[in-house]
Amino acid sequence: MIAAPQKGKRMRHATIIATALAAMMATGTAYAADHQVQLLNKGEQGVMVFQPNYIEAAPGDTVTFVPTDKGHDAASIDGMIPDGAQPFKGEISKPITVTVDKEGVYGVKCVPHYGMGMVALIVVGKPVNLEQAKTVKQPGKAKKVFAELLEKVSAGK
Repeated sequence: MIAAPQKGKRMRHATIIATALAAMMATGTAYAADHQVQLLNKGEQGVMVFQPNYIEAAPGDTVTFVPTDKGHDAASIDGMIPDGAQPFKGEISKPITVTVDKEGVYGVKCVPHYGMGMVALIVVGKPVNLEQAKTVKQPGKAKKVFAELLEKVSAGK
C-alpha cells in the first residue's frame, strides 16, 4: 500500500521534469529571429533597393527576402560570405529564406539590378571575413553602396 503513493509522486516528478525540459528546448529555438527584407523598386534610399539593406543577425537567425515589387531576387555574392556558409540564389519574384549560421558578413545582390546598387549586407556575429569582403570588385552603383555598408561594419555601426 505504501508503494502506490510513491509511484504517484514519481509520476508527478517525471511530469514536472518533462515539462521543464520541453520549456528549455522551446526556449532554445525562441532566440532565433527572422529578419524580413523587402525587395523594392523604390524605397527610403532610392530606387531598386533592399529595405533594410543592412541587417545585424545572430548565428542561427533567418533572413527572409520578400519581393514586395516583382522582378527581384536575392543571391549571395562570391567572396562575400563566410567560409563554410552555403551560397544561395532565389528565384525572380519569389521569397527566399536563408539561415545565417556562420559568423561574418554576407553580401547580397539582386541579380538583375546589381549594377544599379541593389545590394544588402548581413552581419552575423563577428565580421570575421570583413577584409576579404572589401576586396570583392563591385559593378556600378553597387561599389558605392557597399563602401557605405562596409564602413558601418568597420565603424562598429
